[in-house]
Amino acid sequence: MSRTALRICPLCEATCGLTLTVEGTRVTAARGDRDDVFSRGFICPKGASFGALDADPDRLRAPLVRRDGELREATWEEAFDAVAEGVRPVVERYGPHAAGIVLGNPNVHTVAGALYPPVLLGALGTRSLFTASTLDQMPKHVSSGLLYGDAGAIPVPDLDRTDHLLLIGANPLESNGSLCTAPDFPGRLKALRARGGTLTVVDPRRTRTAKLADRHVAIRPGTDALLLAAMANVLYEEGLVDLGALAPHVEGVAELGDAVRDFTPESVAAACHVDAGTTRALARELAAAPTAAVYGRIGSCTVPHGTLASWLVDVLTVLTGNLDRPGGALFPQAATDRTPRPAGPGRGFALGRWHSRVSGYPEAKGELPLSALAEEIDTATGEGEPVRALITVAANPVLSAPDGDRLDKALASLDFMVSVDPYLNETSRHAHVVLPPPPPAQSPHHDFAFNGLAVRNQVRYTRPAVPLEPGRTAETEILARLVLAVSGGHGADPAAVDAMVIEQTLGKAVRDPHSPVHGRDPSDLAARLTGVDGPERRLDMMLRLGPYGDGFGARPDGLTLDRLLAHPHGIDLGPLRPRLPQPLRTRSGKVELLPAPIVGDLPRLRRAMDERPEGLLLVGRRHLRSNNSWMHNVPALTGGSNRCTLHVHPDDAGRLGLRDGEPVRVKGAGGEVTAPAEVTDTVRPGVVSLPHGWGHDRPGTRLAHAAGDPGVNVNQLLDGSLLDPLSGNAVLNGIPVELAPTARP
Repeated sequence: MSRTALRICPLCEATCGLTLTVEGTRVTAARGDRDDVFSRGFICPKGASFGALDADPDRLRAPLVRRDGELREATWEEAFDAVAEGVRPVVERYGPHAAGIVLGNPNVHTVAGALYPPVLLGALGTRSLFTASTLDQMPKHVSSGLLYGDAGAIPVPDLDRTDHLLLIGANPLESNGSLCTAPDFPGRLKALRARGGTLTVVDPRRTRTAKLADRHVAIRPGTDALLLAAMANVLYEEGLVDLGALAPHVEGVAELGDAVRDFTPESVAAACHVDAGTTRALARELAAAPTAAVYGRIGSCTVPHGTLASWLVDVLTVLTGNLDRPGGALFPQAATDRTPRPAGPGRGFALGRWHSRVSGYPEAKGELPLSALAEEIDTATGEGEPVRALITVAANPVLSAPDGDRLDKALASLDFMVSVDPYLNETSRHAHVVLPPPPPAQSPHHDFAFNGLAVRNQVRYTRPAVPLEPGRTAETEILARLVLAVSGGHGADPAAVDAMVIEQTLGKAVRDPHSPVHGRDPSDLAARLTGVDGPERRLDMMLRLGPYGDGFGARPDGLTLDRLLAHPHGIDLGPLRPRLPQPLRTRSGKVELLPAPIVGDLPRLRRAMDERPEGLLLVGRRHLRSNNSWMHNVPALTGGSNRCTLHVHPDDAGRLGLRDGEPVRVKGAGGEVTAPAEVTDTVRPGVVSLPHGWGHDRPGTRLAHAAGDPGVNVNQLLDGSLLDPLSGNAVLNGIPVELAPTARP
């Protein structure tokens, strides 16, 4: 007999509500939840395939422990015994930094991935932290930290009220949005145009999003910062700067005008392949719109000037008075955010508090570049010890990071490795212990990260749609036991980890004069928490202490877990609202428009005006039915247009003798791959495109469907040496490559 259950989709950043059909313990269908307060019934192919992904036969169902060189099924007790015996000796002999942690993108899509990695990092005391952020979004965090004093303070475009939207390197019709959580992003863009608004897309590819736009600017890859700087120049030169109500909250406006004086539309035209008239029109249209927002994403982040491009996105928003206003870009406020403190100067944001051991890369937001992981393992020279033990959580850097071949060899040399992963993939195959979490239908869901980036304030929580299968262990318990195993507490009750966090958090809250529980007894507060387990009690605590919370009774109509559970489709908290200066944490208490690290990097951008790379430039691409490397094992999400092909413009194909469907050798600084050509005018001449996340042809994995159509690893074309210097983000787009047809029979 079938039943229905609600579940928030964890498969991309849109966080759509789903209604699952469940027969016994198996999800047999998924549709959009029409009553969801945020997504209103929208669903994409990934969400519709929830049941197929949930039931993937290649998902691991028991831990694996390496014995005599082979990974074999083991009990959970045996697995955590092995973890404790493998990691602790490394830390005790070589120090905490010899143990590294790698966090992958799926961590931000789960309750466990949000709650426990910070505790794990603190338990190890290591500075060897690497995450997917330095392959994707770190430039935005760094620019936000420098501008606002908080790397997590990322303004998002007010999609539902804006009159003018400028997209830079973003393709939300395929990605569903990123660092801008918006179910039905395509519908929101169509609604913008239907109400008379303007959509402009800057992208070297004519993407599905670009086809929807009023204006598409086919920029040369990697030059986004030059174009944006020239637009800022126009605003100053033509007297279009107008901060409006923002003016009291901003410093450095005049100095910024001097800093962008050299970046005229004429001076950047040849480098960007955008004529000066178009650049001036972009700036004038932005300034003239009643409200406007600028949104840059992965195409503008994964380039040599990614932090400068991210900074300039917000600079244009500020200079046109569109920051922190309805219809512009605003700061969301999630229900689990910390209790808002009064506005005033903060500690600011610092870069380079420590550096990587081998190449001396500066940390950013507590992280080192994932591109540096291989050398931190395989290179003995440098101050301190190499990384000898590694914990990966939902990460596959062999495919996602540059030069996977080198990292593949480096992982094989580790003294010990633990992977928390549902699959035996290209990375986890090297682990000594693999700890598989259960399928998503057997896990709860709350979007701790994405609600802080949502285009509308709301809060939703769904409990597991089906109970844990016998022999399974909840992901929250896996990570709690991992914390204990690596910190000397192996064998203790995993509930002790949640109890410790609750005690520490409430102890701090009662000492905070701005907290709604200031001066109260923390043990009494802890006793009032509800929930069926530690993670739910922690969620209840965060809701109660948050900006909409009940303050443990101080605000009777405020949020609690019980109130949230009484609203299974979520609670709408209203549109985004102006919040400045409260979110600012800079030392000045203002938006610091021209911070010193930016000033120091501008000469490099000036030199880029004279750069003219010869040959072809490689960019990536995304597909609606894919999410990095972890969905290619689901038959319903592969095939058709979701294939690993090389997009080549007809002019370049003709010049190089390439034919549609025939294999092409692609050579870059890090290696060579062969992929079938797909001749198309959706890429501009001089640009070729390969999707990322493919390359499922390494031995020792258990990904049967993916291995049948493995594709190639585009990141093998990179040697890992190209990074944005401020953020440490890998340069993945605008890479010079050489093409040649393979020999025909």
